[in-house]
Amino acid sequence: MDDNSGQRAPMIDRARSVAAGFADVGLTQAEELLRRLSPEGREQARREREARARRQKRLMVRLVLAAIVSLLGGAALAAVLPAMLALAVAAALMLLLVIVIVAQADPRAPGREALVETGLPGLAEQAGIWLAAQRRGMPLPALRLADALGSRFEALAPRLAQLDPRSPAAASIRKLVAVELPALVDSWRMVGISARREMQADGRTPDDHLINGLRLIDAELARAGECLGRSSLDEIAIQGRYLELKYDGEGGAP
Repeated sequence: MDDNSGQRAPMIDRARSVAAGFADVGLTQAEELLRRLSPEGREQARREREARARRQKRLMVRLVLAAIVSLLGGAALAAVLPAMLALAVAAALMLLLVIVIVAQADPRAPGREALVETGLPGLAEQAGIWLAAQRRGMPLPALRLADALGSRFEALAPRLAQLDPRSPAAASIRKLVAVELPALVDSWRMVGISARREMQADGRTPDDHLINGLRLIDAELARAGECLGRSSLDEIAIQGRYLELKYDGEGGAP
């Protein structure tokens, strides 16, 4: 009787663990549904639709350019080659260009290494794509912060394109976005689903650490965006004052 009880105990524990895992998955799916129905979720869906529209527009422009290049190439070859051969070469060139353009247009989420290697002008967009692929399983507060970070990346993109990549500000933003953010999310994802809501020795759960880390990163990006905005305002004010002193002074001179 005791032996049977001893054998049942591990089975009961495993059954409880599996049941808890299913419960956590169901709760996560419910949280994801609530996020999608929330104003933040609808705003994120709108941004994603706009991003897809921009990618489709770029794709169409590149395909049209590829068609023009193929036609011009075929016309040039027709002057020195038989018409059928020139047409075949132009068709092959068109097919090759279409394959290359479509392959490059695939918006698959980059990995951590790709984020580190991405140039500063494209870092915000790539980080947004990466973060969008990491939402699965996040608690609702973290999902809202991820949506906020997506908006933050979108606002930072034009400023990063104009920022000197050798500047301290660029290095700080790159480290925050390409190193510290992925490290935070990946370390949280390594924790088992059933353990993400368990209180740890520091009095916080892994979900709490994720939420707090995302909140700190969002605040730091907001501060960086404000600094870049002030820098742009200072530059335009200096340039405007320079033009005023130069041309107003000359205009007023006898």
